[in-house]
Amino acid sequence: MTTLLLAVGVLLALCLACGALLGYAAVRFRVDGDPVAEQVNALLPQTQCGQCGYAGCKPYAEAIAQGDAINKCPPGGAATIAAIADLLDVEAPALDAPAETPPRVAFIREAECIGCTKCIQACPVDAIVGAARQMHTVIASECTGCDLCVEPCPVDCIEMRDLEVGVREWKWPLPSAQLIASDRGQAA
Repeated sequence: MTTLLLAVGVLLALCLACGALLGYAAVRFRVDGDPVAEQVNALLPQTQCGQCGYAGCKPYAEAIAQGDAINKCPPGGAATIAAIADLLDVEAPALDAPAETPPRVAFIREAECIGCTKCIQACPVDAIVGAARQMHTVIASECTGCDLCVEPCPVDCIEMRDLEVGVREWKWPLPSAQLIASDRGQAA
């Protein structure tokens, strides 16, 4: 009987020591945040536009880390979906949107602007400058095209315009497989 009590006492002491060690390790080596969510957040475009259904890129990254779909970010497009799929080692699905739109920026018709500052308050990236009761304008290089400034404008003087393709943005189109095959046939 005493050996049984001694064995139970040793097991109890061992359990208490392991519990204390685990409690210390949980406090000492605590990880703030989810490292996967942080990596996904770094891949998102940081437009904070809410088109994915979340309040911004960080909440969407946290949802992705918890298992939500990775294809809800129209500003990021197929490139962002592919990067996130590569990070998570999953198949890259198609974008869950009608179609990828060309890059756009907000444009304020300055003659119609009344300076209400509602667009400035709505802009998540501070791409709109101006003062109360003064004309506002958009810094095109900072605008992410999120479209959040259009709705609050009481005089409807903001419109979204496609970015013009300049020399720096223009790229040769990739040849199709059919063109490559026909070129090889002519060379032979």
